Amino acid sequence: MKKTKLDIFLIAIMIIGLGAVGFLGYQAYQLKKNKINLESELSLTRENFASTTRGLQATIDSIKEELSKTKSERDDFELKYNEERNRLDYLSSQIQGIQGTVGMLEKLKQIDPELLEKYSKVYFLNENYVPEMFIKIDSKYTYNPKEDYLIYERIWPFLENLLTAAENVSTDIEIISAYRSFGKQSELKSSYTFIYGSGANKFSADQGYSEHQLGTTVDLTTSKIGASYLGFEKTPTYQWLLENAYKYGFILSYPENNQYYQFEPWHWRFVGRALADRLHQEGNNFYDLDQREIDKYLISFFD
Repeated sequence: MKKTKLDIFLIAIMIIGLGAVGFLGYQAYQLKKNKINLESELSLTRENFASTTRGLQATIDSIKEELSKTKSERDDFELKYNEERNRLDYLSSQIQGIQGTVGMLEKLKQIDPELLEKYSKVYFLNENYVPEMFIKIDSKYTYNPKEDYLIYERIWPFLENLLTAAENVSTDIEIISAYRSFGKQSELKSSYTFIYGSGANKFSADQGYSEHQLGTTVDLTTSKIGASYLGFEKTPTYQWLLENAYKYGFILSYPENNQYYQFEPWHWRFVGRALADRLHQEGNNFYDLDQREIDKYLISFFD
């Protein structure tokens, strides 16, 4: 009986052992199978990843190529744009230059070139020359209120400013002579010649050579000196003119030691503020400049 139970026990143990072996074998089989499946899926995933990576790389390469192409096109466009802009800027500057030249020529057309010519034994002003516009000088500024003193109209604002400035600092100044026609100058020269003979040539211009015919020139005096002009150069008025007349465009035509006429401290001619300022700063005489140099200031004559 005991032997039979032992046999049964051994058989049971064998059965359990076989079952365990079978179970373990099955588990090993499943693990192996799962491993194979995982490896297969991993391999597939790797292939998919590699494929995706290749696709992405291809896309990136394509985008880089497009970007490079776009950059090249942009650089070409920028280059052409800059070239075109430079061309347009050049054309614009040329047009402005042409417009400026046309404007200057138009401005010059409106300015009488005779106004800056050197007369006084140098150039001749014919008997038919008359300034285009006259204005009567306010009698409060003249030596003889009953006499008409005429001045070129566009000069008057400058002369009036000079007279007003002098008045503001109590400088005694009066106009004793302004515009004189060709005929009037001829009469005046004849009377001087009759009185002074050839000596009149030292202080009086022949007709056609007088700056007064331009309508831009005035003779100045004071209420005390009057028509004699004697001692005018010793007056505060003359000193004020030396220091200030250029600011209003007026210069002394015949300073001391000039080559044309005797010293005439009363004789002042309008040449424009730019030229008057230059002559003042350099201490030069109008008649000592070359006419071509003087002509450069015609464009700014009324500025």
